[in-house]
Formats: sequence, structure tokens, C-alpha cells
Amino acid sequence: MSSTILTAPPEVDPIAPPSSRGIAWRRFRRNRLAVVGLGIVVFFVLFCFVGPLIYHTAQTSTNLKAINLAPSGAHPLGTDAVGHDELGRLMYGGTVSLTVGIAAGLLAIVIGMVWGSVAGYVGGWVDTVMMRIVDAGIAIPALFILLVISAISTPHVPGLIVILGFVSWLVPSRLVRAETLTLKHRDYILTLRAFGGGHARAIGRHILPNSVSTIVVSATFQIADAILLVAYVSYLGLGVQAPQTDWGGMLSQGLDAAYSGRWWLIVPPGVAIILVVYAFNAIGDGLRDAFAIRGR
Repeated sequence: MSSTILTAPPEVDPIAPPSSRGIAWRRFRRNRLAVVGLGIVVFFVLFCFVGPLIYHTAQTSTNLKAINLAPSGAHPLGTDAVGHDELGRLMYGGTVSLTVGIAAGLLAIVIGMVWGSVAGYVGGWVDTVMMRIVDAGIAIPALFILLVISAISTPHVPGLIVILGFVSWLVPSRLVRAETLTLKHRDYILTLRAFGGGHARAIGRHILPNSVSTIVVSATFQIADAILLVAYVSYLGLGVQAPQTDWGGMLSQGLDAAYSGRWWLIVPPGVAIILVVYAFNAIGDGLRDAFAIRGR
């Protein structure tokens, strides 16, 4: 009697389906404007934070022998009314603008994230009171509040970050609250509560992580808005004080000189502001599309 030996069929490696993260990244890459925006942000971060280590200039002292020089080999973007090299000044001012803009945008997101998640999760009269405060704050223009505070106190970098953060968190709080209202009735939240899980755990471990798409997209727009607000205030002469400067301050200082033909004092900072704000907005649009695909 012969015996039959059964052998297992050879294993075939199945083709793993693409992950949601991979789909989101491919969707982001298809948005050419978002990719260009990401490249612009990377360029300006390197330009402003690494550039001064390579291109050394004196930005805290004057050089009256080199005032209002046109662009040349020695000064690629010319000099200003006190002899500062404009290329070095653009790096120096960009460091302040990007630092304040990014830090203030992230601070606004953190405040809005906590405020909106608590309001949406608790609900009831707490939600009503908290959101009426938000509505009242949105009714007052952020630029007006910023101008009043800047006129009362002497602006400096940490102060501008705090002020901008506390006038920019209102819109993100409404977005996070809307997400929380839809998430708090999900089965996993109800199961957590049934097993005795606390409110802090529900918000911190489930609601906020599942709101990350809204938070990340909103962060990019908040950073762009913060950079614009810094430029507005500095352009009106209420930004950081000399010898510090930012791109808005450079625009303000170069405005009169532009009428005299010294275009290099106003074009570079103006172009820098436009490009950086455009870049963050483009990244936000790309992330919004990517997270929408990932969600589906």
C-alpha cells in the first residue's frame, strides 16, 4: 500500500495594498503647487537660519561709508541707509519673521486645539459659554488688537509670539470643536466611557489624534496668517525695534527709498513675504487633499 505525502502549496507573496499614509503622500506629491510650496519653505528656512553662518555681515553696527549702494559683487542686494548689507539683512529679518510666524502659529493651534476639544466634548452650557467667547473674539479684528497691544508695550520676539498666538487661536478652536462633536459619539468613545475611562483620556488619546488632519492643515494656514500679521505690524512701525528687524520692517524702511529708485530696499523683502505666505497656503491645500484621500 503506497502512502501519499501531502505537501503544502508554495507560498505566494501577496501584493500588499498601499497604506493610507502612502496614498496620502502620493496625493500630496501630485499637487505640484504644494510640492513647490514645500520647496520654498525649505529654501527660506535654510536661507535664513543657515545662510548667516556662511554669508557673514554686520547687522548691529552702521557703516556710513557704504550707504545706499546699488547691488554689486560686494553687496549682491545693495545696502540700506545705514550701510547694512541687504542680503544679510534679508536673512536676519527672515529669521525673526519665520521664528515669530511659526512659533505663533503653533501656539495658536495648541490653544485652539485644547479650547475647541473641551468645548465640543463637554457640551451643554460649557460649550455655549466657551463658543460665545470665541464669537466675541472673532468679531474684533486681530490686527486691531495687535496694534493696540504693540502701542502699549515695547514689542520683542517672545512678546510678539505670545500676542499673535493669543489673537489667532479662535478659528482653529471652532474647527477642532466641529471635529470633536462628530467624534465623541463614535463607538470607541462610548466604549471607553462605559469602561470608566475619563474625559481627559477620551480627549487626549482618541479625539485629538483623530483630529490630526484638521489640526495640521489649520496649522499651515495659521503660520501664513501670523507671518502676514507680523509684516503688517512692523510695516506700521510697531514691530520689533532696531537693531532687530523683520521683513515687514524692511518694507517700511525701504518705502521712501523706493521712490528714489532704490528698488533693492523694498523688492526683496516684499517678494520674500509673498513667496513664504504662498508656500504655506499651498502646503495647506496639499495636506487638505491628502488627508481627505486618506480619510476615504
